[in-house]
Amino acid sequence: QVQIVESGGGLVQAGGSLRLSCTASGLVFNDYHWGWFRQAPGKEREGVSCMGWNSGIEYASDPAKGRFTISIDKSKNIVYLQMNNLKPDDTAMYYCAAERTVCWGSPSRVDYWGQGTQVTVSS
Repeated sequence: QVQIVESGGGLVQAGGSLRLSCTASGLVFNDYHWGWFRQAPGKEREGVSCMGWNSGIEYASDPAKGRFTISIDKSKNIVYLQMNNLKPDDTAMYYCAAERTVCWGSPSRVDYWGQGTQVTVSS
């Protein structure tokens, strides 16, 4: 059974930083592309950033560019999302996602989801 677990969310003031982590079991880690999505209350889930094991970063959303960085620690099979200069608009549930073929950037194309970790940015 595939299990994806996120951690690292929390409450932070605007301008602060957080690093989200994602681990997975029940699948071959390097067979997948790994992405982060987020969903704010009342809004649709949106892609934040995604990368492949060998292909590197395949996309970053406009809000993420210049502030968020996705990475994979290949020795530990952990996906990170480093988030800097956080803004209140970044407040959302953040989800780690595994995509088998490429980074589609669409929630409908995700193969496996984590349960999410809440990020709240206060002004």
